[in-house]
This record gives sequence, structure tokens and C-alpha cells, in this order.
Amino acid sequence: MKFNKKEDGSYELDVTGYVCPHPQLYTLKSMDKLQDGMILEVLIDNPSSVESVTQACNSKGFTILEQTSPKAGVTAVKIQK
Repeated sequence: MKFNKKEDGSYELDVTGYVCPHPQLYTLKSMDKLQDGMILEVLIDNPSSVESVTQACNSKGFTILEQTSPKAGVTAVKIQK
């Protein structure tokens, strides 16, 4: 797991290689560190984890801004707190 601040001020969490429930737990922990309005992009390579992360974020009231595939087998989920 890698948690980094990007040049544009948003944050990136790389949970590739992890399976449920770790991506969901790491995402929620990372969101707790952010202030309202900040953006976290989560990189996930497990399809079921993409679903669990988006559901967990929706249940906490976070906004899913977009989902993209920056490279084969990886989904990037952009979340706003």
C-alpha cells in the first residue's frame, strides 16, 4: 500500500495486489486523514474490491467522482470527501 500526495494537491492510494477487505479498510482510513473537499484516487486491481470500496465510500457520504482504467487490469476510483 502506498499513500502519496500528488502535485495537484490530491492524494493517491495504491492498493494493487491487495484483496478484500484490505482495499476498503485502507481507503476508509486514508479518507479519515483528509479534510472535507479533498480528493483521493485509489488504484485497485481486484474487481470485487472496486465494488466494495465504492459502496463503503457511498455509505460514508463520500462522492465518487469517476472511475477510469489507467492501465490494463487496474481501476482508478476518484473519491471526494
